[in-house]
Amino acid sequence: MPDPVEIVILSGKGGTGKTTVTAAFSSLSGNVVFADCDVDAADLHLILSPEIYRSESFASGIKAEINLSMCNGCGVCQHLCRFNAIEPENGVFTVDEHACEGCGLCQEACPVGAISIKHHNNNRIFFSNCRFGPLIYGKLAIAEENSGRLISKIRQHAKAIALENHAGFILLDGPPGIGCPVIASVTGTDIVVAVTEPTISGWHDLERLMEMISGFHTTLYVIINKYDLNRDIACQIENNLRGKGINLLGKLPYDEAVVHALLHGQTITEYEPDGLIRHEVKKMWKTITSNIYEPKSIRKN
Repeated sequence: MPDPVEIVILSGKGGTGKTTVTAAFSSLSGNVVFADCDVDAADLHLILSPEIYRSESFASGIKAEINLSMCNGCGVCQHLCRFNAIEPENGVFTVDEHACEGCGLCQEACPVGAISIKHHNNNRIFFSNCRFGPLIYGKLAIAEENSGRLISKIRQHAKAIALENHAGFILLDGPPGIGCPVIASVTGTDIVVAVTEPTISGWHDLERLMEMISGFHTTLYVIINKYDLNRDIACQIENNLRGKGINLLGKLPYDEAVVHALLHGQTITEYEPDGLIRHEVKKMWKTITSNIYEPKSIRKN
């Protein structure tokens, strides 16, 4: 059986409607496995309301830990810590796990060997089923690192479940921006759908995202969301994309029904089954799935 096609939905910044589009696709996609790769602020599950059947920890980094029974209270570790992560509390020294960077200097300097460096397992990966299929998502704890590794792990689980279920697609709700989490979400995917908005800053953010994606030689589509809020800039973006040889997947109008759908815990395609947005999203999904064997990769001019 061939590997499932991986589709990631991205945006140059948060708030463009990326998760709303992902959720809309999810209600039309059939046998698909879903994964939320925005581990810093996962929210796809808020719309899809899944039932969690399993979770597991994920070690993202290392932290210092003081053995209080061995500590003699000399204060050397506190004096040397440049991150101010070690402070006296009730007469003993403790490590602030949110401030500690796990550099290991305190462990090396401790004269009585009271400090050890241990893996931190505060992050979680959740395995669940929603009304449209399996959903895997993660939660990066406060001040934790290695979001890219956590995303890669989530994608590995999603692919394993997709193969087990003979799913044709994996739909990834990616993180915003162009940083490490986005790179981890794009690497090895088949199709990227970038969601933008009709503003000057929206085009600027999209340009940065397209520049980053150009190094991956993957198929790119662009959606202009809420295009009718500024038709002139939407037209400029459309012309710019045409000049760069990039596929415009479609344009979605502004609709207050999207907000009402979210308040009801529904996708816009469920909330308005006969609405214009459902019609447009359905055409977009058909375009993606009908062209997967004849991709036009993003060109860097």
